[in-house]
Amino acid sequence: MKATGSEATRGVLFGLAAYTLWGSFPLYFSLFEGIPAYEVLIHRIIWSCLFLAIVITLLKRWQPVRNALCQPRRLGFVLACAVFIALNWGVYIYAVETRHVLQASLGYFLTPLVNVAMGMIVLRERISRLQGLAVVLAALAILYQLFLLGVVPWITLVLAFSFGSYGLFRKKVELDGLSGLFVETLLLLPVALIAWAWLGHQDLSHFSHSTGGLLLLLSSGVVTAVPLLAFAGAARRLRLATVGFLMYINPTLQFLIAKFVFDEPLSLAKLMSFVMIWIALGIYSWSAWKERGMSR
Repeated sequence: MKATGSEATRGVLFGLAAYTLWGSFPLYFSLFEGIPAYEVLIHRIIWSCLFLAIVITLLKRWQPVRNALCQPRRLGFVLACAVFIALNWGVYIYAVETRHVLQASLGYFLTPLVNVAMGMIVLRERISRLQGLAVVLAALAILYQLFLLGVVPWITLVLAFSFGSYGLFRKKVELDGLSGLFVETLLLLPVALIAWAWLGHQDLSHFSHSTGGLLLLLSSGVVTAVPLLAFAGAARRLRLATVGFLMYINPTLQFLIAKFVFDEPLSLAKLMSFVMIWIALGIYSWSAWKERGMSR
């Protein structure tokens, strides 16, 4: 749907809301102090599933969900999506919990370039020389950090490749964002409930330790779903290029929060990695814009 006038304005506002909320997630997940990342993940799955079920009921959108669940053979791709998004959520929560938000930010800056590389390697998609240069520059940025700091930026790599893999499998799923995320969390729900029961049995659960912790865990479902709904509103009203441009708000906010709120150290080596990724993204964006202009 091409948007004009007021619809385009609403689309931009929805997009700004979605990416600003996602970019502010470090502030939210930092509130779960003392609650392990895996327990936050368990509750995020459970309450996201419940809240999404309520939203789908209010919007009367159960038919796509029924269609998906009635074709169990086609749920394999949805299950793969569920595993990768759970991995992404879990590592991201851990990154905030351990104050490695700069690594998380770099991971989401890297994701579009990982998508390009995966499209080329897995889907045999053809890419331009500029896009190839952007991917090579991104790889050099990671290697630069590896050799100069002597550590593998595993949080960056897991976040980028898990989300990139999620996007790859998501292409095979004929479900909109809302219905897709609900079915994904629904498939993860039995494991999450078993894990929650085990934590309670071992007296390791923080769910009922304090009112604040309980409310935070319950709120994780709403916090997960609301940006998704805003993003859906933007995607329906805006061109893909505009949505792609707004996407950089998310890691930029995470970078600023890591540096100026959490006061994470930013060495010259880390800064150079970011600069190299930013240059790669600039090259990639220019190439994509140029290709769209030529295809008109």
